Amino acid sequence: MDGVTTSVWGPDPLTRVAAPLREQVTERVRNAILDARLRPGDRLIERELVENLRVSRATVREVIRELEAEGLVTVVPQRGAQVTRLSAADAADIYEMRATLEALAVRRFVQRADEDQVRRLRAAVEEIKRTSRRAKGGDSHDQLVAKDRFYDVLFEGSASLPLQQTLNTLQARVRLLRATSLSVPGRPKEAAKELLAVVEAVEARDAERAAEACVLHIRNASAAATTQLGP
Repeated sequence: MDGVTTSVWGPDPLTRVAAPLREQVTERVRNAILDARLRPGDRLIERELVENLRVSRATVREVIRELEAEGLVTVVPQRGAQVTRLSAADAADIYEMRATLEALAVRRFVQRADEDQVRRLRAAVEEIKRTSRRAKGGDSHDQLVAKDRFYDVLFEGSASLPLQQTLNTLQARVRLLRATSLSVPGRPKEAAKELLAVVEAVEARDAERAAEACVLHIRNASAAATTQLGP
């Protein structure tokens, strides 16, 4: 985080009202990482966090521990905390787990989702298509938000609490990798087409075709992301 200004953390002061202060700080730092305002390898210097966010050192340490548990922060001996830098091998493992779990989520969605949830999934993929046309030069924020909405509907409609809980443990690192894969030229539009194929199979209530389309999408995302990562 050397040389990073306070704008990294957003323009608004923490309120100390809407949620416990530690949760607000955690959300602020998490969003700075997931929105790529903090990049892999950037240092999270305790003193700067205390000064910029105007919170105690104890709060900062709790936040770093929580983000470390999510896999977004790595504590390096002699250097302290820094934004996690995933290797291509790490990414490949995460995508492999994601393919298995999300294929199951898609099957469950086909089996259990009601018509309103199917309509919301279609609306989410249409928003992904719209944002894919605007994604340029690595600016994929709107696309990331749209994809978050898609997966929120998918996981809700799967109606499986154990599956949702397991997927949620991966989501922070998946979002980190998603930003990497979508930075590849042309990838946002390709991803939109792949997810449209998932939704069309869901609308046909074809669980296996939907799961296969989901796995293909994740395989392609993995290939895009790993080309951007070092060994």
